[in-house]
Amino acid sequence: MHGQADSQQITVDWDALRARFPVFARRTYINSCSYGALATDVQQAIERYLQDRLELGCDWDYWVERNETARAAFARLLGAKPAEIAVTTSASAGLNSLASALDFTGPRNKIVISDYEFPTDAQIWYAQERRGARVCRVGETDGYIPLENFARAIDAQTRLVAVTQVCFRNGARLDIPGIARLAHEHGAWLLVDGYQGFGTMPFDVHAADVDFAVGGCVKYLLGTAGVGFLYVRESLVEQLVPTVTGWFAQEDIFAMDTTRYDPAHSARRFETGTPPVVNIYAAIAGLEILHEVGLPAIGERIATLTAGIKSRAAAAGLQLATPSEPERHGAMIALRCRDAAALVAALEKRAIVTSHRDNNLRISPHFYNNEQDLDTLFAALEELREYLL
Repeated sequence: MHGQADSQQITVDWDALRARFPVFARRTYINSCSYGALATDVQQAIERYLQDRLELGCDWDYWVERNETARAAFARLLGAKPAEIAVTTSASAGLNSLASALDFTGPRNKIVISDYEFPTDAQIWYAQERRGARVCRVGETDGYIPLENFARAIDAQTRLVAVTQVCFRNGARLDIPGIARLAHEHGAWLLVDGYQGFGTMPFDVHAADVDFAVGGCVKYLLGTAGVGFLYVRESLVEQLVPTVTGWFAQEDIFAMDTTRYDPAHSARRFETGTPPVVNIYAAIAGLEILHEVGLPAIGERIATLTAGIKSRAAAAGLQLATPSEPERHGAMIALRCRDAAALVAALEKRAIVTSHRDNNLRISPHFYNNEQDLDTLFAALEELREYLL
């Protein structure tokens, strides 16, 4: 089932899906913003890799095919073409490769970021200041970053607007199509870090009109660490020549040519060295689950769960650190705390897995969670009320 299918025609057996994630037999796991729960499908994929190694020793032709299968699966997730996808070892790797291809020597040398960025995003762009870039941060107004704040920052000197889709600290979700429109009105490009959003809702890079996007498989894509992707709009690929490179970025990876640099004519030019083979087995298995269920159905399921979190928090008199409007938040809802670290530790003792940032409790359901998980969590929060505001 394609991720863009009509969810109104879909009947999903959520209990059967949940049974494929063994952690729920032992814990109330509601921490997908940190690491997605492990499915038996992904476990079996890793075991298949190990069995292949034991039986075959080496099978580079198949491993390259696995890399291409992952590329196609990432493309399907984003509504992109496979030629627009680079398979990377992390979001950071994709960002660094892209950054190396950008020229900041002229007057268009400004990079606009926001206060919602994950550290690696901000750090990579600040590192470009040594190459002539100027970094401008866009801050919050009353707990959110509205379009007008970006409008004040983006101008004719802006080369790139690089923003997160969903903030890792509080779950706030930015208006990506709106920011894309502002960027393009001034001739700038837009890059989106979708690590906290991809896999939780339908998102089409062409419809949203973004130029670049990065993500990875640690969280809602249900894979594991060590594999990510970079999307590059097809019309921009050959305009950009990365200097961060490697043999898998060459047009013919098996040419073994040591006499020149011959980057691929697709987004593969943004790849580097040997791909993370075992991680790719896991990534494909995780993405197959998402495509099986469908992103519209997943988005509706998560919207129901986040609404349940907000309503329970309101009934308990708890303070949200996340914007309450559904269009302004992702799959994570954060609660303000007096001592978030102590609260997360106390919940862990009750076999409830959450996480915290900025002294806020992060509650991040995926489709495998249910109302009982929310009831269990909020019953524990009532007992631990002294840790919350």
